Amino acid sequence: MLQKNWKRPVTDSSFFLNEKLEWMDRNRIDHAVVLNLSQLYGNGLRIKDMKYALRFQNDFNARVQHDHPTRFTCGFVVHAGFIDGACWEIERCVEELGMQVLCLPTHYMDSVGTWRCIFDPETAPIFEMANKYKLAVEVHPYDGEKFIALENTAWRFHLVWMLAQCADAYHFYTLNGMFDQYPDMRVCFAHGGQLTQVNHGRRVQGFDGRPDLFEGKVAPKMAVGHPNIYFDTLVHDKLSLEVMIKRQKGTDQIIMGLDDPYPLGEMESERQSSYPGKLLDLAVDEGILSALQQNDIWSTNVMKWLNGDSNESFLSRILANAHA
Repeated sequence: MLQKNWKRPVTDSSFFLNEKLEWMDRNRIDHAVVLNLSQLYGNGLRIKDMKYALRFQNDFNARVQHDHPTRFTCGFVVHAGFIDGACWEIERCVEELGMQVLCLPTHYMDSVGTWRCIFDPETAPIFEMANKYKLAVEVHPYDGEKFIALENTAWRFHLVWMLAQCADAYHFYTLNGMFDQYPDMRVCFAHGGQLTQVNHGRRVQGFDGRPDLFEGKVAPKMAVGHPNIYFDTLVHDKLSLEVMIKRQKGTDQIIMGLDDPYPLGEMESERQSSYPGKLLDLAVDEGILSALQQNDIWSTNVMKWLNGDSNESFLSRILANAHA
């Protein structure tokens, strides 16, 4: 996976489809949600190249979902800098390809080269369509090194700045009251929204202490535990997981996250003595989670994020394709 002077090393065999299926079987994972992220967001590409890149990966993911409906639910991505094209691609992916997970970056480059949060007022048509189609939405950070003026060293953009990007996106999603404005759209913030959880008090303090800066905005407290807001478990340690559970008033809005097959994921690793779900097993052992909560994080909560109040469309899609 190469881009100019940058490359993503292939670090695990589960980068590849057949090996992925074997890995899932070995780790007793029945069904996986595949997110469409990162390298092909299209920031900085010419519009023609960007359209080809996005359509290439959306079509690829749609084919994986179609060929393996009982094993994969796959996401698709659009570029928010070109609103009409993004809306057309949402319609195509939902109506023609049968996809229900919209993957968006925390930040994007607009058509004149300005970096914006994905929850900018200009992107409203995208979220109107996501709400119309009752989509699950995944918000994931990337490209921080393109607009944060720091040297890209010691993996700082993955280990530090990605968390800040997630917190920034959550900041505007909640301040703008989008969790109620789009009631049929369910948004999951990647990497546990980790900085979001510990930064809540500072946001409340700022909102209450400087009301002149937040005219017309929604208080941060209103978003806590909201049924349209989800976070994954990719926080990498028990204390961070416990903070998230306490902050969100339980586990109802928490779903399993693996980041597989990337290096920070919960892979089979002797060096880290790691495996998928190890963090949750440790949390159960220490009484942070109950066995029922653990099971819900792996399955029930994921289904709620994907399908809202009804699993009928999800199950009908799987069954229809499985017998096609």
